[in-house]
Amino acid sequence: MAPAITTLAADAPELSAANTGFMLICSALVMLMTPALAFFYGGMVRVKSTLNMLMMSFISLGIVTILWVLYGFSVAFGTDSGSLIGWSSEYVGLSGIGITELWPGYTIPVYVFAVFQLMFAIITPALISGALADRVKFTAWALFIALWATVVYFPVAHWVWGSGGWLFEMGVIDFAGGTAVHINAGAAALGVILVIGKRVGFKKDPMRPHSLPLVMLGAGLLWFGWFGFNAGSWLGNDDGVGAVMFVNTQVATAAAMLAWLAYEKIRHGAFTTLGAASGAVAGLVAITPAGGSCSPLGAIAIGAIAGLLCAMAVGLKYKFGYDDSLDVVGVHLVGGIAGSLLVGFFATGGVQSEAKGLFYGGGLEQLGKQAIGVVAVLAYSLIVSAVLAFLVDKAIGMRVSEDDEISGIDQVEHAETAYDFSGAGGGASSRTTAAPAPVAQETKKVDA
Repeated sequence: MAPAITTLAADAPELSAANTGFMLICSALVMLMTPALAFFYGGMVRVKSTLNMLMMSFISLGIVTILWVLYGFSVAFGTDSGSLIGWSSEYVGLSGIGITELWPGYTIPVYVFAVFQLMFAIITPALISGALADRVKFTAWALFIALWATVVYFPVAHWVWGSGGWLFEMGVIDFAGGTAVHINAGAAALGVILVIGKRVGFKKDPMRPHSLPLVMLGAGLLWFGWFGFNAGSWLGNDDGVGAVMFVNTQVATAAAMLAWLAYEKIRHGAFTTLGAASGAVAGLVAITPAGGSCSPLGAIAIGAIAGLLCAMAVGLKYKFGYDDSLDVVGVHLVGGIAGSLLVGFFATGGVQSEAKGLFYGGGLEQLGKQAIGVVAVLAYSLIVSAVLAFLVDKAIGMRVSEDDEISGIDQVEHAETAYDFSGAGGGASSRTTAAPAPVAQETKKVDA
């Protein structure tokens, strides 16, 4: 993410219509990623949980948007206070911002920067939901989102991207969200599932995806939207860094998908559709922090490494017994860690900054900084998220009842079902023209 600058140079930039238009498009692309995530997750669950999975992403669009306007933007990107949070009264309610006021040091309005960052704030808690499929009350989830965004996401965004934030000032490189988004969400998912426990029938009942075409649709839209997520994070097109990030996003994703599929073929004997979609997402996650600091060849290596590591990691839940329903920990936490640490190896010093990784003569310095960022965000999010889940559970209960979980959370929580087949039978004309079945055969079927 391009740095938040607090002082203006004498030759302060003027508003750029090109950069402003580009950033508005990127903001829309990132917004599309939350419905895309809903499709991706929605296809991976069983039929009886489809709508609930969609709604767990969609509700974040509502809740986080309002919180961001009221105070979230101020906490994340306001004037620094103690290197931990920000606060600027003119950002509260976005009420003290001029319509042509520029984000300091850049050529885009503050409003454009704020709405771009809002889309990151929306999708991050939505990512957590995939780990909690089938078993969480919708009201409890909505309350958890509000608390988590306030206590975890907004401060961590300031640490990583805000001027004065302690990780930003340390020199931790996170171009578009390896720590603030993916490690943050993955660690939170692990913290919550350790509190709320496993689904009924975990490791006993088949819990296969009900719609792989829906999964592929979601993955494709995520891939598409991720270009705005990554390339837009440089906040403009004036120096070519965003273009490098665009290219690196594509090649890392391709490499990760191929690596995941190769692992599947060797390990399980088949190239699966779900593996292709998951591998692509793993590559997108890993290149997010690293793509602004590496070359396209480095991006291929990062994607391939992440695809392999994440493919191996998704099976850990069966070994250690934590029920990460849709592999948020295996893909987002592991992928985010991999991408963040690999900056310390593959940073060339010739793209977004002069920082060099180990493979380019930079020694271990940048790797050490990246490790500090990874550990800090992981530990904070894991612990605080578990505490928040515990408090919500004690206050209103996090889980639906066992009977409701078995019967289906869609009907219980939303009074709807994803698919209505009541009108799927033949019409009157087909009944009158079709030859009637013999009576004996029909009786046999009924008896069976």
